[in-house]
Parts: sequence; C-alpha cells; structure tokens
Amino acid sequence: MPESLTRAIRWDTVVGALLIVVLLSSFGFVDGFGNALNLSFLIGNTLPIALIALPMTLLVVSGEIDLSVASTAGLSGAVMGALWNQGMAIETIIPICLLLGVVCGLVNGLLVTRLGLPSLAVTIGTLAAYRGIAQIVLGSDAVTDFPAQYLNFAAGRIGDTFVPYAFLPFLVLLAIAVVTLHATPFGRSLFAIGASEEAARFAGIRVRRHKLILFTVTGLMASLTGVFWALHYASARYDNATGLELSVVAAVLLGGIDFDGGKGTIGGAIAGVFLLGALQNVMSLVNVSAQSQIVVTGVLLVVSVLGPRVARQISVARAGRRAASAPVSKAPTPTS
Repeated sequence: MPESLTRAIRWDTVVGALLIVVLLSSFGFVDGFGNALNLSFLIGNTLPIALIALPMTLLVVSGEIDLSVASTAGLSGAVMGALWNQGMAIETIIPICLLLGVVCGLVNGLLVTRLGLPSLAVTIGTLAAYRGIAQIVLGSDAVTDFPAQYLNFAAGRIGDTFVPYAFLPFLVLLAIAVVTLHATPFGRSLFAIGASEEAARFAGIRVRRHKLILFTVTGLMASLTGVFWALHYASARYDNATGLELSVVAAVLLGGIDFDGGKGTIGGAIAGVFLLGALQNVMSLVNVSAQSQIVVTGVLLVVSVLGPRVARQISVARAGRRAASAPVSKAPTPTS
C-alpha cells in the first residue's frame, strides 16, 4: 500500500472524517441540531471533556493515565462553593481552587514517580479519596448564587452566534497543547518515554520529572474544569463531574491515542472529544435515555481500544504477506 494512502487512513484521520459525517448527517436529518442555541449547548457541554483531554493526551502518550480527574474537578467545585458561602471573593477563590488541583496532581505524580506505583491503581484510589473529601467539604449542599458576570461567561455565547465565550480561551489552551506535544523537545520526549521508558532513560530523558509535570498539569486542568463546570451549570456540588473520567478516556482513546503510550496526536484526541459530544447531543435530541448514552460511551471505549490494534495487526499481516511473496534473488553461479 502506498505510504501516502497509509497516512490518509490513519485512525485519527478516520475519526476526523467520521466527525464530519456525523455533523453533516445531523444537520440534515436531526431536527433542531443546526440551530445556534443547540450548537452552543453542544460545545459548552463538550468543553469539560475537551479541557481535561488536552493534558490527558500527553499523559497517555507517555504511557500513564489519571482516572482521578473527575474527582479533582468535583473537589475543586466543592471548595469553590464552600469558600463562596464563607463570603470570600470569587477572584480569590478561583486561584485557590487551581492551586488545589496542582496539589492533587502532584500527589498522584509523586506516588507514581517516587514510589513506582502504577498510575491506574494510584488514580483509582485518589478518585475515591478526592470525591470523599469533596463531600466532607460541602456536604449535600448546592451553591448557585455565583456572580452573574462569571455565570454569563461560562454559559453565554458571543452575540447571536453559536460560539460560547468559554470556547475562545479553550482555543488558546489547545494551541499550547499542540505546540507542546508536536513541536517541542518536551513533546518528543513524551513519545520516546511512551515507546520505551528504559530506552528514554538511557537517552538522557528525565522520565520521572516529565511524568511529574504531566500529572501536576493534569490536576491543574481538572480543577479548572471543576470551576468551569460549577459556573457553566450554575451549581457547585460535591458530585459535580461524576463519571467524567469515562468520557475523557473514551474520547482520547477514540481519537487514536495508544493506551500503551508512544503514539497519538492532539488533533485526533480533540476529534474524538467532539465526535463523542456530537453523538451524545444527537442522542439527547432524539430522546435516547441517559443510561443508553452511557452504554454507547462504553461501546465506543471498547472500539477505540480495539480498532487501532486490529488495524495495526492487519497492516503487519499484509506486510508479512508481501515479504513472503517477494521473489528471492539467486546468487550468481561461479564459473571455473
């Protein structure tokens, strides 16, 4: 198969094409999908997944994962609500919440990099711990009376367009993530770490420091998502963002990020995020139940892991058949 064609049918390219197909089909056949209010609603609901997907992509490329992101977001929102109830200014609360996310990510990173614990086990544990702390902090209360200008920014849209205000800073963060992963030595180091941590270490890459930075940034972005969630939905509760980690992981893997590390693109991850968001929006418009939507997310998670592996095995088998069928040149017979 020609190399240009191989690049054209990469998994992330397929996901991007599928996203376009879903959008075009939805515009044509799903009532209400194309109006500005619904598109704004789609983007706003997808932004929490997209925000966390940016650092999660880098983390999975390096061969690690963080399943505590939703609990970190919930803890951030709970602290935000509790401090607001105590009369603290929102301009002071938000930096405190972001610092809390840094601490949560740092704890995860230190447990993985200094104690050598597997990130899957560590973050399952902190998933429960951070959610429990959130419940202790805020209890069953719901805080809703945040300043109107912050609520409008998190949930409003630019004029009569479908573009939410919050989408603009997301584009800035997206550009930073793209440049970091695909155009810096740090990003190239992450691919090397994911491909072979031992080889990366022998090449002089500071593996533990890189991973610690990634876990810390992931905690920061999760706490930012928690603040955005509370303002977007005008409600700070301890159970905010429950189950969001499943959507983030499904979207990232759906976008072609290899769970074993070493492969993937930010573009593929974001295509996976918005494909998942578009499908959920369409299902809501056609009155598919929330439980059924969870089933679809789970199926997509399985497909996103299975699909690239099957495609890779087919490619390897095809290469093997080509090599086996290639003619073997005979050495010339020496003459006397």
